[in-house]
Amino acid sequence: MSNETSQSKPDHLTVTAISAKNGVSTIERWQLASPFKTSSEAGVSGVSFAQLGQAGNASYAVIPPHFEGGLHNAPALQYVAFLAGEAIITTPETGQSVKIKGGRDGLILVADTADVSSKGHDTRYPSGKETVALQIPVAGGKVPEHVVLDEEVGMNGIGD
Repeated sequence: MSNETSQSKPDHLTVTAISAKNGVSTIERWQLASPFKTSSEAGVSGVSFAQLGQAGNASYAVIPPHFEGGLHNAPALQYVAFLAGEAIITTPETGQSVKIKGGRDGLILVADTADVSSKGHDTRYPSGKETVALQIPVAGGKVPEHVVLDEEVGMNGIGD
């Protein structure tokens, strides 16, 4: 939902995606094909929501300050929702790097599994505080339908 104000209603969810092309991990900005809908459920009537699809066995991770995740592939196609702290993700073969801060814009999709990326990506957690993340595998491992909005994601965001 990046670049949306609290007063506007987004049409589609956008996420930073750690993906792969030709066996090399990349960082892109994706717009998911499923549009936002408006809830009519009691307690959240009128609220915009986006369906992320069926989830696998989700986990809650507490990552220590200044943790170095190292070079790795995604263990599964999964959403990672950073709730607090920050992560710096780098794709060494392309030289791309992006900073993800916990909170509203902290949702990423990680799809550079070993079957599509030879080396994966590097993740660092530079904050002096713990980073908290929800790891939500996509059931069936199918990449959601999407449009690539930007293939040149840089350290300060899209199209750096």
